[in-house]
Amino acid sequence: MVETLCEAKSSECGVTNPYRRTEHCGKIHRYRCDKEVGVIGIDISKDYLITSRGRERKYKNNLKGYEEILEMKPCIIVLEPTGVYAIRPSQYFKEKGVKVLQVSPNVLSREKEFRGKKTDFYDAEKLENMVDKAKEYEYNPLRELVTLYFFLKDIEVKYENRLKRALFLVSDNDKINKERLEKLANGDFTQEELYQLEYTPIVLEEIRVLAKTLLETRERLREVRRMIEEQVPDNHVLLTIPGIGKLAAGVIIGVVGDIRRFPKPESFVAYCGLDPVVERSGRGVVSRGISKRGNKYLRSLFYFLAEVNYSRNPTLLKFYESHRDRLQGKKLYTALARKLARIVWSVWYNNKPYEPK
Repeated sequence: MVETLCEAKSSECGVTNPYRRTEHCGKIHRYRCDKEVGVIGIDISKDYLITSRGRERKYKNNLKGYEEILEMKPCIIVLEPTGVYAIRPSQYFKEKGVKVLQVSPNVLSREKEFRGKKTDFYDAEKLENMVDKAKEYEYNPLRELVTLYFFLKDIEVKYENRLKRALFLVSDNDKINKERLEKLANGDFTQEELYQLEYTPIVLEEIRVLAKTLLETRERLREVRRMIEEQVPDNHVLLTIPGIGKLAAGVIIGVVGDIRRFPKPESFVAYCGLDPVVERSGRGVVSRGISKRGNKYLRSLFYFLAEVNYSRNPTLLKFYESHRDRLQGKKLYTALARKLARIVWSVWYNNKPYEPK
């Protein structure tokens, strides 16, 4: 708690005490400190929660700050989902029995005035008045698992590339397989044909450490993958789409959360960064590829699935055969990825099993 503001309001009896009934009590609460508050808007940053109500409006983004906000006894809290900094307070307030609503950043930006000062308190007041445009916060158990999975995948790629670099320095063979990794991790270089150079001993120690770490990372990846697949019900509608297994379905569910926030397939395709960029000048129309402004993990996933499994999906196979003469290489697979994203949206949004058309 940093800033303390006592808001005295004028009334028929003169200036009121901030602990007494105020002019706007019908919208907030009967008594400032011991009665239930209606709606509180909260602007969230890494360090602070700025509220639209209460005598203290700036609270620490920690347990003490959450408890101080709960002392106002709010019925509803409205906030903007500002990445990881909003997850903890949202989940905390929800588990304490407070209804938590979240306003999309796009919706909030449209509501902001172009004139006047932009302040955190102003944003909090805006959020308070956007209950009808907010959606209830729901915890997505797959989100953290999917985030961890991609984090480990990135680490795997970095360690693998670094290991190949180190192997190139001392050997003509930079191929990596499980059997060789296990030997390198144990410091067994007896079957390796090595260049005996000045830096060879240092590089061999690096190879041993990298191989051991890479094996551990891949083992963690297998565990996280198993946990993701266990979170996906066997009867989930996404599993009816040919080429989409439990891991792919789990990633999609974990990243997207609620498909209802995309009312049209175009909005979902744009979220994946697969929407085409088209420039028009007079009668000329020029295609500039895809925007790549959406979620990079979904974009990569749909591209991979389209490239590897298009022949298993009747709709994608038909699209491939009818466009392969006009589109070539990456352009064709990008178009297939966009088509697959629309199929995923349609099946999931309508909650109906996939039917080839």
